[in-house]
Amino acid sequence: MNMIITCARHLEPETEEELCDILEEFGDSDVKVTITEMSGILTAETKLDPVEVVRKIKEMVLDEPWSVRYCLRIIPIQKVIETKIEQIEKTVSEMSEEIIEGETYRISIEKRNSNLSSQEIIKKIATKIKNKVSLEFPDKVVLIEILGNKTGVSILKKSDVLSIEKTKRSISE
Repeated sequence: MNMIITCARHLEPETEEELCDILEEFGDSDVKVTITEMSGILTAETKLDPVEVVRKIKEMVLDEPWSVRYCLRIIPIQKVIETKIEQIEKTVSEMSEEIIEGETYRISIEKRNSNLSSQEIIKKIATKIKNKVSLEFPDKVVLIEILGNKTGVSILKKSDVLSIEKTKRSISE
């Protein structure tokens, strides 16, 4: 998987179809979408750059707000690993050079079907990153998406994660 998509409960098939149509329009007709056993969560594997996909979908929503009806959030994933604290710590440590000197960061963890302690994960990761923390306005977000025994890790700008609702709201402001 290189994207996690959230949708309203019980609308997973419609969301899958919508996502496949959008990605086909962008040039990937061979996208693999999986409806997880977690209600309202889908994962996708596309050959396109997931951050670029998010940017294009955001433009689509700003042009035609009605063009995306089922996808609620689209989260690009850079690495998928086993859900183990040591594994998460090691991966974040390897990826942390994406946070350039002088940039601030924050760690965001979303857990589904997991008993791992968020506080413990944050403590372990924070020791690996030398930069300053900014909870309000970070330059980068260290995103840990735990889906049962699989974990997606990304280091992104806040704008690289797409919330359809917030994007639509920004149009009316």
